[in-house]
Amino acid sequence: MSIPLILASQSKPRRDVLYAAGICPTIRVSHVDEPAALEATAAKAGVTVDDLTVKQRVMILAEAKAQAVHRAYRDVADTAAAATGNRVIAYPLRAAEVEADATVVSDSAIDYSSDRIATTRDFSGVNMPTVTEPISNIIALQPGLTRATVGPLIIGCDSMFLMDGECYGKPHSAEIARERLRTMRGNSGELWTGHCIIDFATGRVARGASRATVHFGDFSDKDVERYIATREPLEVAGSFTLEGFGGAFIDGIEGDPHGIIGISLPLLRKLAAELGVEWTDLWNVQRGEIAPESADAAGIAMAGKDNLPPVENVHQPGDGWVDCACGRKHWGTNGASGILLARRDSATGKVTYVVMQHRAAWSAEGGTWGIPGGATADGESPIEGALRESYEEANIMPEDIEVVGSYREDHGNWAYTTVFAFEKPGHHVDPKANDDESMEICWVPIDDVPNRKLLTAMKTDWPRFAARLEELAEELNCR
Repeated sequence: MSIPLILASQSKPRRDVLYAAGICPTIRVSHVDEPAALEATAAKAGVTVDDLTVKQRVMILAEAKAQAVHRAYRDVADTAAAATGNRVIAYPLRAAEVEADATVVSDSAIDYSSDRIATTRDFSGVNMPTVTEPISNIIALQPGLTRATVGPLIIGCDSMFLMDGECYGKPHSAEIARERLRTMRGNSGELWTGHCIIDFATGRVARGASRATVHFGDFSDKDVERYIATREPLEVAGSFTLEGFGGAFIDGIEGDPHGIIGISLPLLRKLAAELGVEWTDLWNVQRGEIAPESADAAGIAMAGKDNLPPVENVHQPGDGWVDCACGRKHWGTNGASGILLARRDSATGKVTYVVMQHRAAWSAEGGTWGIPGGATADGESPIEGALRESYEEANIMPEDIEVVGSYREDHGNWAYTTVFAFEKPGHHVDPKANDDESMEICWVPIDDVPNRKLLTAMKTDWPRFAARLEELAEELNCR
């Protein structure tokens, strides 16, 4: 299996460069305060930010981004490793008798060749064989962050453009972009990109910077205005791109062209080698394989433009449909998982609320209520995947919760793991929708859950989940 790679950037051009080179990365935005990071480093060195060279700046920011994502994944691994309680594994397809229900019997399942709208399974009334084992088996026996001897590799990047001794980052406004573009025409400058790779398994770090000289054509004021109207130059370093609308205005490049796009493949290969990783060990895409469009990745063909997935959605490792032995298609080539987070009354210890996700209209069974979660990525255990997804979708910080059990519905070639968790004593989780996969994320009173329009699987599982939460809360009260 390839070594997973995590890109600490939401830059689609960077992601596309990696994908074309055979690597589909997991995207995890760092949310680094860039001015604060530069000011802190400059102050530590006894200088001002203006005293820092462009190379120093991009290196500082690249490492700050990589370190932020490294800490986030460390929190996920630590919370998963500290999980207590039992994992219950249910095997619905091994049941001796299965009701003749279209949602269960494979011959009457939806024909996904003509209908891509997915509904989850319903095994209500099925007496499923189960196995109970310590939840620590997930960490001990399944691939995951805590057991890795190498990787995942976390990559942080930052780019700046240097011209006439001035550093240009992202302009953010049309006014600044206009001023810069007029200065750049017929001129030349240097595009610098800092790179930092952290090996999660060992904590080792490799750093470097890419530099290329860019020669611009003598474009007109009309060209400038039309280019700004595309909005492309507003959120890119130096106010131009090589791979987009701006490519026609670049007359020549001296140096690594991928560095101009914001991620230097030759430099990354050398940095990975410093950490003992062969570049080809990162390949996880077949030659010529095209990343699925967001609509295909979601598996939805809803009518109307308002129900299409956001264009920002990108394919990640582990995304994809599995033809399941139960007769349905399920999301997640490595399976999927989610967090059922509960809050307990401080006086009685009883469960009072759970975090629920009101699913986006474009998603499978859109408009229903479920729990935050998604496909397990390469190199993750189901618990780690659930913790990562719950932050990405619902702002649930792994360091604020404790995992106390899980329920795995195993279909053989696919499984879904529901991870049970409580807020840690003294911690307060403030859930919110961090992306476009939810209409709403909120605490729902435990007694109100059955009154919501639930995802089919959640409606089926809720009675046993509610009872399990009550049992887990009672166990904690008795400690």
